[in-house]
Amino acid sequence: MLAALLWDVDGTLAETERDGHRVAFNQAFEALGLRWHWDHERYGRLLRVTGGRERLLAAMAEERDAPPTPAERQALARKLHDTKNHCYARLVYEGGIALRGGVAPLIHEARAQGVRQAIVTTTSRANVETLLARQLGPAWADMFDAVLCGEDVRAKKPDPEVYLLALRALRLQPRQALALEDSGPGASAAQAAGVP
Repeated sequence: MLAALLWDVDGTLAETERDGHRVAFNQAFEALGLRWHWDHERYGRLLRVTGGRERLLAAMAEERDAPPTPAERQALARKLHDTKNHCYARLVYEGGIALRGGVAPLIHEARAQGVRQAIVTTTSRANVETLLARQLGPAWADMFDAVLCGEDVRAKKPDPEVYLLALRALRLQPRQALALEDSGPGASAAQAAGVP
């Protein structure tokens, strides 16, 4: 019997990647005086790398004007990612990113039926809180029995760690839950944890 829904965030709850994070990355590049720009095609390729800072570091390998040393690249990635998160929050608060159709009703219906729910994402807690507070209200966290984010894991998807932590927090076996994912790395993480 289904006991829990395990929700990914970016791309699953809302189209945050194309309409949010990509746009915010481009705004951060502009704010820091970089000529970089991620169009839909390039960002689609970069999504194979999970994690915003990790994605920035991977992209820097293709940029001729990226800092030359690993330490300088790490520092720039941190600064860009922080700036991107501020830009992303502004986009969310201005109403630029909505939940996908049917997501909010499914969350409420599952809750009403006693199906437990958890957030299992490797995005930052700040980005999760920004999106869900805007879309589900200030008490959004009360709708979930566990909220696991990028800060909670050592390895990001496709590593199954975030799913294993959620199952442990919910005290469930993998087959008692259902993963809601939109990407290959996310589906691989769920599968590696044994979650359908």
